[in-house]
Amino acid sequence: MPFSKLDLIQPLLDALHKSGYTTPSPIQQKVIPLILNGRDIMAAAQTGTGKTAGFALPVLQRLSEGKRVSANSARCLILTPTRELAEQVHQSVQKYAANLSLKSVVVYGGVKINPQMLKLRRGTDVLVATPGRLLDLMEQNAVSFTDLEFLVLDEADRMLDMGFLPSIKRIIGKLPKNRQTLLFSATFSESIKAISQQFLTNPALVETGQTNTTATTVKQWIYPVDKKQKPALLSYLIGHHRWDQLLVFVRTRRGANRLSVDLDKRGIKATAIHGGKSQGARNRALAEFKSGEVTVLVATDVAARGLDIEQMPLVINYDLPNVAEDYVHRIGRTGRAGEKGSAISLVSADEVDDLRAIQDLIRQQLERRIADGFEPQHSLPETPLKSPRKKKPHKKKLAKAQLNQANKKSGVSQNKNKRRKPKPTNKAGKSNRT
Repeated sequence: MPFSKLDLIQPLLDALHKSGYTTPSPIQQKVIPLILNGRDIMAAAQTGTGKTAGFALPVLQRLSEGKRVSANSARCLILTPTRELAEQVHQSVQKYAANLSLKSVVVYGGVKINPQMLKLRRGTDVLVATPGRLLDLMEQNAVSFTDLEFLVLDEADRMLDMGFLPSIKRIIGKLPKNRQTLLFSATFSESIKAISQQFLTNPALVETGQTNTTATTVKQWIYPVDKKQKPALLSYLIGHHRWDQLLVFVRTRRGANRLSVDLDKRGIKATAIHGGKSQGARNRALAEFKSGEVTVLVATDVAARGLDIEQMPLVINYDLPNVAEDYVHRIGRTGRAGEKGSAISLVSADEVDDLRAIQDLIRQQLERRIADGFEPQHSLPETPLKSPRKKKPHKKKLAKAQLNQANKKSGVSQNKNKRRKPKPTNKAGKSNRT
């Protein structure tokens, strides 16, 4: 099915053609008609399957048909959890809206707020923002939402977890209720689904394939290794396989800095990106990595939701994430848009519980490989998948089933246990039945 079958206007189709996009992905095929028809959406699809275009294209079309934006106002608000993802979404919006008379602005922390306030003075059709900086702008009356028509939560599972939820509630409390709300993510837990219902009106739940799964284009395996041997093993793998571009995930900022310095000492050009660095430093690190000036980009999970690097061949989990869902987002940086990729995890014995949680989430037991010379002294326990939990029957149904079972054992049928109705009689006390 081509994009032209989705009732998109010609300026959008021309922008898609220029970008080399001809066929919509499954998530795009499902959500674009629903959004054009005004439905609230809760959509889940694997990372790298085109969720941004899924909401940006129909929203831009609807905005192009509406009124002009007022000063200091925004007609569409797109919230993202990280600065990198905000910038990435903004760039996509600009690309798709190249042939439309629509304005877009991106705001996030780590940079001066005054230039962002100046950009908002004339109003914007699309505002892409991180929650913290948006609250700062709202407190200074630099942005108004009286004209708001659309609210989009990108990576909604992270946006609605306990860290962001208070900020999201404060923001949504200032938005008009008569709006269209769209939630997009690669993962949706049952608790997140329950929380999000308070922001939506009769939403359509859209899922492509099984949620909380990894792309089939990504080959995954692990190396059991002692924790102290991880730096040496990573250095060995890079040299042995002659990898020239890889994204390495660690848990902490300090760990990212330490590993990048260690790799440099071993002759491997590396740089770190994390929330403790200024936005300028983060942008430089990403630019150096994309240009090939450095081989390894060491990142905390701030990058898992925001990096979109074309043909990223390899992701390595130097540390396993504490939250299993973050594993899905981490390795979603490779194998994007149908390309093949690899995801390798270096796992020490103290990470066995994290490994179990990841495997149970993605319903896949990861292949184990041992690197010669790096056999672990502290063995990594086996981690077979848990059997899926069977739903417990309702208490009333369970009691009825137990009663029926007891009756069968005693040889008494249910019909015999029922009281018989008395035979109707005439005035003389005789039965009317013959």
